[in-house]
Parts: sequence; structure tokens; C-alpha cells
Amino acid sequence: MTGRAKLSGIEPIRIASVTELVFAELYQRVVTLDLPPGSRISEADVAKQMGVSRQPVRDAFYRLSQLGFIEIRPQRATLVSRISTTAVLEARFLRTALEVETVRVACEKFGPDDLAVLDEILERQKAALEAGNKAEFHAIDDELHRAICIGSDLSFAWDLIQMQKAHMDRVRFLSLSFASEQAFADHVEIVEAIRSSDTARAVGSMRAHLGRIEGLIEQIRNDHAAFFKEAME
Repeated sequence: MTGRAKLSGIEPIRIASVTELVFAELYQRVVTLDLPPGSRISEADVAKQMGVSRQPVRDAFYRLSQLGFIEIRPQRATLVSRISTTAVLEARFLRTALEVETVRVACEKFGPDDLAVLDEILERQKAALEAGNKAEFHAIDDELHRAICIGSDLSFAWDLIQMQKAHMDRVRFLSLSFASEQAFADHVEIVEAIRSSDTARAVGSMRAHLGRIEGLIEQIRNDHAAFFKEAME
């Protein structure tokens, strides 16, 4: 009797869960200040607006609270968290440590195909800058940094960066009204340093790029004092 053939398992096709979709939508709305710091947000309202049950919204709320984006208060209204300057600067420190090492590896590993990916991203970011589309510019900003991690075979680094950078994201978005041209110029400089395999230049450029938030945060706090936790203490 012929034995049964053994078939290799098929990798399941991953479809984003409802929770992930709700989380991604709320994350975007918090970062772009559609849901400003201090505003109320409820599971029931979000579930109704998005046409989903309350459980995935509850799960998304929990993930957002773990990032420090919302404050879940039992028997009281859930609030979008105000921005903590201390948390922003701590996140900047951790992100810099990771991305400096990532760009160091990129200078050693990147080839023509990897650089072509970065060039294409820069072209799209330039278009977003010229169109004044802050949300698109911000999304492409993340895409560039992610591509550097992926091209360096350090995708796990981007996963860690995403966990740490949430506190920076709202401040970075607020800064785009007056600092987007500088951010784009920084990206061009980083990519050119990688292209020339100039490790010292790439490391210095990345450190300067991520460090700018420290110089910008005071101006942002002056312009948007109510968004910051310190203003309420």
C-alpha cells in the first residue's frame, strides 16, 4: 500500500484583525492631533463610529494606554493623554541609541537596490513637502527610517523603535508646521552619507536629526501649552 504523502504546512495568510485596524486608526488620529491631548474618548462612541463591537475597541484602548497615549480611568471619562516632555526626551534618547547603530550597519550593507528604495521614498516625501501635506510627510518620514532598518537586516530594531517613539510622534507632527524643510534636508543628508559609506557622517547626521526635537520642544510648548502635561501641574 502506498503511504500517504506528507504535505508541508502552508503559512497562514495574515489578515489584520479588527483590533489592529481600530488601533491604527486611533493611533493616527492621536498623532495628527485629530484627537487632541486632553480630549475625551469613549469605547461606545468609537465602536459606533467605526461600525465594530466594543471588544476590539477595548483592546485597542489598552494598547494605546500602554503607549501612554490615553488614560483609562475606571468610572470616569477616558482621556487622550497630554504630552509629557520627560517622556519625549526619554524616547528620543532610546531611539537615537538604536538608529545610530542601525545607520552604522546601513553604511556597510546597503547596495544599489537598497539605495533605490531610499531615493524613491525621498521623492515622495519631497512631493508631500511641496504639497504641504503634513500627515503624508509624517508617514513617509517613518517609512524612510523603517527602510533603513529593513535594508540593514535589522527589522527587529524598527519594532523596538516603534515601541519607544510614540511619545515623540505628536511633537514631531506639531513641529512640521515650521521644521519640515529641515527634516527633509536631514533625510537627504543621511541617505547621501549611506550612499558614500561614510559611517562617521551618517552617524553624526542621524544623531543631529533625532536630536533636533530637544531644541524644538520649547517652541512647541509655548505655542501649544494646553497640550502638555507640565502645563497642567
